[in-house]
Amino acid sequence: MAKINILLVDDEAEFITTLAERMQLRNLPCQYALNGIQALQMVAALTPDVMVLDLKMPGIDGMEVLRQVKKKYPRVEVIILTGHGAEKDEVEARRLGAFEYLKKPVDIDELTQHIQQAYQHKISMGY
Repeated sequence: MAKINILLVDDEAEFITTLAERMQLRNLPCQYALNGIQALQMVAALTPDVMVLDLKMPGIDGMEVLRQVKKKYPRVEVIILTGHGAEKDEVEARRLGAFEYLKKPVDIDELTQHIQQAYQHKISMGY
């Protein structure tokens, strides 16, 4: 399988570093950002294939990150992974172009499967 460029975004440092390590073990190396501003800077520098994005973060929240990323980098597939999302958040995230909307805690194998599906979708769209 091709190497997927993955960006994880979550303000919970312990969660995101553990998730990144678990992804590495599954041969899915990834970068991570701890807030919305850092995420937007990293998207501009790396243009990831798939971004796994938390919604509730201080400063620029995930919904705003999603909005800006889909506007400037429509080829980036975004998977929302949140512990706080409401149904209205899911509706809004999907309207803005999120590929998937998942709730924490998520099974790591399920998450990697969604990442691979998002990447396949991107490839099938000719990006």
